[in-house]
Amino acid sequence: MSKRPVQPPAYWYGDEPVPAGARLLAGVYGAVAGLRRGLYRRGLLRRRHPGVPVVVVGNITAGGAGKTPLTIALVERLRAEGWNPGVASRGYGREDPREALWAEPGIDPARTGDEPLLIALRTGARVRVDRDRAAAARALAGQGCDVVVCDDGLQHYRLARDVEIEVVDARRRYGNGRLLPAGPLREPPRRAADCDFRVVNVGAGAGGDTGFGEWPMRLLADRAVPLLGGRPRRLAAFAGQRVHAVAGIGDPERFFAMLRGFGIAVVPHAYPDHHRYQASDFEFGSRELPVLMTEKDAVKCAAFANGLHYSVPVRAELPEAFWVALLERLIEKGGR
Repeated sequence: MSKRPVQPPAYWYGDEPVPAGARLLAGVYGAVAGLRRGLYRRGLLRRRHPGVPVVVVGNITAGGAGKTPLTIALVERLRAEGWNPGVASRGYGREDPREALWAEPGIDPARTGDEPLLIALRTGARVRVDRDRAAAARALAGQGCDVVVCDDGLQHYRLARDVEIEVVDARRRYGNGRLLPAGPLREPPRRAADCDFRVVNVGAGAGGDTGFGEWPMRLLADRAVPLLGGRPRRLAAFAGQRVHAVAGIGDPERFFAMLRGFGIAVVPHAYPDHHRYQASDFEFGSRELPVLMTEKDAVKCAAFANGLHYSVPVRAELPEAFWVALLERLIEKGGR
């Protein structure tokens, strides 16, 4: 039986009135967050730099926007350009957030979190998991990494950074424009103006809602990889078939819509973001059908997968001009 995903309040992305209590709490949240930012900007709280360039990928909204696929693309492109990138991550949702460790093949994803393990498996890069991202960056530099990519660290001001990349969901944007919990914002919209790049996740289709100074990112998928190993199948081969589609991500509907775009008859199963799967989660109570899931979900399901379970990897596609601009910015900041 699918567990009901945690849905944001309807007023975050709709026209419903915001409750007075949420507005009051948002004021308190904004004051505390603003005070913290101010202390770092004035130097009253110390930032720490690992001694190699730091690229922070994040957003100012709660929930998924495509940060992890972009992080993977950054690591792959930087390596292709001759860098030795490493990734720092908090490892959201892991069993013991106080534990600092390396995400690497064979480790229990409950210890690392799903996203760090996915990045490590996809890229082969060194991935350090630590709630203190500044300490994670220092550990990576100590392992010979000459650039650190920080996955979801825009608000972790203790880590000094050279380049900031904001990721925005093209469909949701900033919602009602209010701070948590009255809206989806972790910080005021003006904070985004401090970022060096704004990448807008426009999904898999052509075109998309991008404005001046924004870089479109498309998340593309074309194959399904068996969790038990074997030859991948083209997603187009599932056209006209019913499949169980499993997604425990910030916006499950984006995954389901992508599959439907291939003509696949989707039986959707949406779970909370970072859900810890059990074998019973896949007892769907109907005849056996192929099960297509996101890569982020798949790294947690290998222990009880069968021959019907497939992972659907996505790749982030951005304009070549974005990569040129990013590499130039790194050089300006004292990189290679």
